[in-house]
Amino acid sequence: MDDVFEPAASDTRAVFLRDVLNGLSKPQKSLPCQYFYDAAGSELFEQITELPEYYPTRTETAILNTHAGDMAEALGRDVLLVEYGAGASTKTRILLDALRELAGYVPIDVSEEFLLHTAQALRADYPELPVYPIVGDFMTRFGLPQDSQGQPVGFFPGSTIGNLNDDEIVQFMTAARALLGDQSQFLIGIDLRKDASILIPAYDDAAGVTAKFNLNLLTRINRELGADFDLGGFAHRAIWNDDASRIEMHLESLRMQSVHIGDRTVSFDAGETIHTENSRKFTIDSLLPLFEQTGWILKKNWLDEDRYFAVLLLSAT
Repeated sequence: MDDVFEPAASDTRAVFLRDVLNGLSKPQKSLPCQYFYDAAGSELFEQITELPEYYPTRTETAILNTHAGDMAEALGRDVLLVEYGAGASTKTRILLDALRELAGYVPIDVSEEFLLHTAQALRADYPELPVYPIVGDFMTRFGLPQDSQGQPVGFFPGSTIGNLNDDEIVQFMTAARALLGDQSQFLIGIDLRKDASILIPAYDDAAGVTAKFNLNLLTRINRELGADFDLGGFAHRAIWNDDASRIEMHLESLRMQSVHIGDRTVSFDAGETIHTENSRKFTIDSLLPLFEQTGWILKKNWLDEDRYFAVLLLSAT
């Protein structure tokens, strides 16, 4: 199966333009973080996960490597693994190797090119595994491919849930509960609160890869929407907001300037920022009320010895 299921046909350029203009019209200018992930952005993010400062990927990977057998036993047989924001599916392979009588794998990602490459690689390495890629934003409503079988189990690694506010978490978890069903389970990785001296370098690395990732969003807007952002006029900033328990990524305008997007002109003051992403840091207890109100209860959890990261197993109520 080489096709990619698209849950919602739409004028993606028009939606992209609308979202960009809406975000840049706000008092605090912003851009939706899902637009980071064109092919170049997806590749840059994979480079970020390998940086020495970026602890989340290696820490979560270590948890999965240590406890994959226990996770597989808890998930049972005949699993249809549904991964939200699949990327390169690197951590997923640890679960695929541990699960028995796997019914299939459904990777969901906004970058079609990256998703196709990932699906092709998985089919080559797991020739008996049915792979059903879905291209789209996991925050939208969609159904599972018709020919997929097995008991759906959600997988949401990388603490991507930290990009969402409370209302968005409720929206996402409610939709996942409806999609996956009454007997489903859900594995979610969450990044735990820790000292800012550890957090800030993880999002502002010495090699500047995260800066390239952040600025690539402007490159994409220039290419796909015909804008004229001068990338040399903006700089990457990573800020720890302790009150909101989150790292904020911004693009700071280095001078007064104007940018043209379609028939609109957007003006920037020197020092004004575009807020591009939040990465929230949680305690397990802070998330449980949100999960419970959307039909999920905590069944089990696994942490690393430094308590930097946790993988939670939720069960549908």
